[in-house]
Amino acid sequence: MKASNFIICVVMFVSLFCVVNAQKRDKLQELRTSKKIVSVTTLSQSGDYAIQIIALKYPAEDPSFFKNVEEAREFNCADGYMRYCVGSFNSLSEARGELVYYKDLGYSQAFVVNTSKYNLIGDISDIGFKADPNKTYTIQLSAYRFPVYLNHFEGIENVMEFYLEDRIYRYTVGKYKYEDAKKPLAEIKAQGYKDAYIAELDAYLPYQIE
Repeated sequence: MKASNFIICVVMFVSLFCVVNAQKRDKLQELRTSKKIVSVTTLSQSGDYAIQIIALKYPAEDPSFFKNVEEAREFNCADGYMRYCVGSFNSLSEARGELVYYKDLGYSQAFVVNTSKYNLIGDISDIGFKADPNKTYTIQLSAYRFPVYLNHFEGIENVMEFYLEDRIYRYTVGKYKYEDAKKPLAEIKAQGYKDAYIAELDAYLPYQIE
């Protein structure tokens, strides 16, 4: 009798372990990609030259659409087109020097643009912004059209992941009052996340991926 009770306990323990382990599995594992299609939410105030490889009426549905390109920036423009660009160059001549390379990859309609001239929908410029002392803020590291592997964020622990109604995946770290976020933001930018910024965490929380 005691042996049978022991066996039942072992079976229950193993079953519980399997359930807990299943719950911890990555919900987005099958969707994650090494291709980084960066959703741009604010424009450079100075010249930012890039190579536009394509413009679409609707966003690409699959990362494999971008053949031979591992990273591109997505600009949701006010004229109704999603513009996809590669590279970030300090000068027009530097960008032109790379243009032939992307044409040879098959992007025959590619051309050089100054992305600061784009007119974005919902540009998040903080001109006139006032922080709310009653709200909690976070530091947004990046935003992508498709979910990326979390180990992409080297040197950053406890990255939070959100999927908002605009179908963009956002990645943030930390919970702060606005003024307290400024120092860690500077440190994160120094680590190479130059486009990081302070975002309102309260607006993101309903869309968090656990």
